[in-house]
Amino acid sequence: MSETLTIAMPKGRIFEEAADLLKKAGYELPVEIEKSRKLILTEELTGFRIILAKPMDVPTYVEHGVADLGIAGKDVLLEEKRDVYEVLDLGISVCRLAVATLPDLKPDPVMPKIATKYPHVASRFFREQGEQVEIITLNGSIELAPLIGLADRIVDIVSTGRTLKENGLVETEKLADITSRLIINPVSYRLKKNKIDAMIKSLSAVVEGNAYAMDRKR
Repeated sequence: MSETLTIAMPKGRIFEEAADLLKKAGYELPVEIEKSRKLILTEELTGFRIILAKPMDVPTYVEHGVADLGIAGKDVLLEEKRDVYEVLDLGISVCRLAVATLPDLKPDPVMPKIATKYPHVASRFFREQGEQVEIITLNGSIELAPLIGLADRIVDIVSTGRTLKENGLVETEKLADITSRLIINPVSYRLKKNKIDAMIKSLSAVVEGNAYAMDRKR
């Protein structure tokens, strides 16, 4: 069996696009990956192993070396600040981190409350704006916070803006554009440099081809 590469991939919206990129780059994925409930899957012929994780956990697995590589959203990397190499913008799962609120809501004039699952990113942003705020950390349904009076504004991922609109919220500021990135454990890169470089090269070719195709459509 060839040298094993272990990659942590997020469950959820990023997975299908990331899996498609890997297939186009020539990597065989475990045949049961779409149906199995297993969290660790191995492609027997090549030894290529996949760990399926929550998006926020992917950089942690890579930092601690239980995964050689990972695919993580830039939002997660900005929030987590893990000791990993960020080597390639995969150009998938395009969205943005943004501030949103109810259009007629009058915020607390002394200490506005901000609900988010990105407390570090939000704190840095408002501090750089010179605004003192109280951060309330939530893990889901962030849009609910202004509706029930828990927060004046939210900081969250926005893709189409449909969820904001359906809940009567409006986007007011953009913090950052977000895509998914390929990240690498520094020690793994030293030990498995040739194999990891080959993956970066293969994925880069696919990403550049996708970008070229998108430009041709415009």
